[in-house]
Amino acid sequence: MKKLNHSLNVCLRSACLRSVAVAGALCCLPAQATSVRADSTVYQTALHSTVWVLAKTAGETSSGTGVLVDVDKKLVITNFHVVGESRAAVIFFPDFKDEKADVTRKHYLDNVKTLGIRGRVLSVDRKRDLALVELDRLPEGVTAIPMATESAGPGEDVESIGNPGTSDALWVYTSGTVRAVYQKTFRTGAGEHDFKVVETQAPINSGDSGGPVLNNKGELVAIAQAIAPNARLVSYSVDITEVKIFLANPWKPAPIPASELLDKAELKYTSHKSGHLEVEFDEKDAGKQSVFITKDVEYFERADVRKIWTLAATLKKTPNAETMMKLLEQNSRTKLGGWMIEKNEPGEFMLLYCVKIDATASPDAVKSTMDYVAKLTRTAKKDLLPKEEVQTASQTLDSWLAK
Repeated sequence: MKKLNHSLNVCLRSACLRSVAVAGALCCLPAQATSVRADSTVYQTALHSTVWVLAKTAGETSSGTGVLVDVDKKLVITNFHVVGESRAAVIFFPDFKDEKADVTRKHYLDNVKTLGIRGRVLSVDRKRDLALVELDRLPEGVTAIPMATESAGPGEDVESIGNPGTSDALWVYTSGTVRAVYQKTFRTGAGEHDFKVVETQAPINSGDSGGPVLNNKGELVAIAQAIAPNARLVSYSVDITEVKIFLANPWKPAPIPASELLDKAELKYTSHKSGHLEVEFDEKDAGKQSVFITKDVEYFERADVRKIWTLAATLKKTPNAETMMKLLEQNSRTKLGGWMIEKNEPGEFMLLYCVKIDATASPDAVKSTMDYVAKLTRTAKKDLLPKEEVQTASQTLDSWLAK
């Protein structure tokens, strides 16, 4: 495990802190004291199940929270957007000294080799914004969080633990009230979501994502997910019913980052300014052909795909009927993918060959697919197009790549 940079540069959103006003007659004081003790007990108990999650995604370090759900299998659940396309994560449990947890962020970064635990991302669910991480080991004294048998309801008090980037402290306590529980379809930076949300009147900051939302019994009722950007103190969490469905369903492997795929396939690549990765295939008799693989994963529900494509030619005029018929005939014969034509900003017609491949495909499968795309395209240049219509691909590729 490479030593993490001590000064993690994570882009974090800020949110307003909740202000709690305490008022009431003297006769209410015993009840308030009991509530405080109950809240403290819930926090201290859940602390043994709550973790700090660090993952490298898109070249940056992402920071979030997670919760241990299975001791025997060493499984932690968090948000998908915390781990992104990373297949690995570093997990920290609270370090207790004299039964008191050290909550200073620096303590864990300075002792990452001893306190950090390697985690492997087993499964992701973009729709529910959930991810499952398997740990190499567990420290002594940790416990799995107990799960509530049913959803929380409006008016119920909830408590949560998170690791907000707005604070120098970790395992920060927050409390709030459930506003509503309902099915919601919405979009975040991690994609489109559709799940049963627990809407609360409580702040969730960047870094709290993936943390436990608990009832007054200390049972998990939701996983913290996002804030409402245009509302004060309105936060969304993934309901416990969605968490249970995710854990019970067959686990879908997390996609492998494009750069990791090409490294493992032993393919040399360069990064285009758009972020997509380019591999140049060169054969003595056939010449060079650049093949691209997208940096991002496209998905529909549980289907994750990544595009591999190349530019065969740029035509000044609309392809004639003979060329179109040849392309259609080729599409009926090809083992993978097919031809497509797109018009660029100058009004030229770009002839592209594109394959959509499973984002969880092995490095060998990706290498074979890219090689196939390169070979087929080189052949097509000779058979399909008049030589005078073929331009240098690099001159017109940038505008299409930026899409």
